[in-house]
Amino acid sequence: MERRVEWTDTDAAGHYHHSTVVRWVEAAEAVLLHRLGLSHLFGSTPRVHFEADYRARLWFGEAVRTEIEVTKVGTASLHYAFTVRGAQGGEAATGRMVIAHSAAHATGSTPWPAEVRDLLGTAGPQPPELLTTAPSAGGTPCASQS
Repeated sequence: MERRVEWTDTDAAGHYHHSTVVRWVEAAEAVLLHRLGLSHLFGSTPRVHFEADYRARLWFGEAVRTEIEVTKVGTASLHYAFTVRGAQGGEAATGRMVIAHSAAHATGSTPWPAEVRDLLGTAGPQPPELLTTAPSAGGTPCASQS
């Protein structure tokens, strides 16, 4: 998934925030789950682990691509690996995220339904969502985009 670095994503030295990477990874996860017909899982599955290694600076206006991959479908967990790439394609951040499945009224994790588990484990690579193909967020574009 490709997005632009916004003013709130970095400081003046190009250091981007942990919350920015979390937001980008979660947005990529939302796109993946939507494409698989599992949108209902997004936001209802708690993140139980998130780690990121920061490798390069990013700058305001730069296009970044977040790649997310399902690395393991556990009984009640889903493990992702991700890479955030800067404008030249180099790694800006890498990391892992783990979410847990929990039924609406459960007090802990619950096993994935078999059909969800199979779909998550066999979906394979998806086409990228690029800035030129991303749906419009609506509203009025800023002067630099018009």
